[in-house]
Amino acid sequence: MTREEPAVPSVLERRLPPVAELAVGSLALMLAGGVYLAAHLPRHPPLGPVVGLLVAGTVLTSVALVLLSRLRPFAWRTFFLVARWALAAYAVITGVGVFIFVYDHTGGSTLVVLVLSLVVFAIDVPTVIAFTVARYERAEGPPGA
Repeated sequence: MTREEPAVPSVLERRLPPVAELAVGSLALMLAGGVYLAAHLPRHPPLGPVVGLLVAGTVLTSVALVLLSRLRPFAWRTFFLVARWALAAYAVITGVGVFIFVYDHTGGSTLVVLVLSLVVFAIDVPTVIAFTVARYERAEGPPGA
């Protein structure tokens, strides 16, 4: 009697959690908050709606990252290679955005909310890019293995 190995689904058949969808939802919330704030500048905008969008986006990003961290097996080497470079690019973009707001004398709580929104944005986009690339690679073991 020969022992058959369990069939491993192909990368196209494998069901993965909605990591990209959650991160894109968060990205949409961050953009909506940014548009709302920009529409009120240079006056002091009401921050309640934007803080709500920021919290909701942060929750979506956190859930996406937790679901991503639980993926076994997954192409972690590819994910981290792509994520590292995308994160470097978005760190620069975020830095430029923060510089623009500081240069325009945006201050106080408005600046804090804008910076936090940019940070969530800078996590969302590289996550979506890296996950989308890595999901179609041959799966590996756990990260760091």
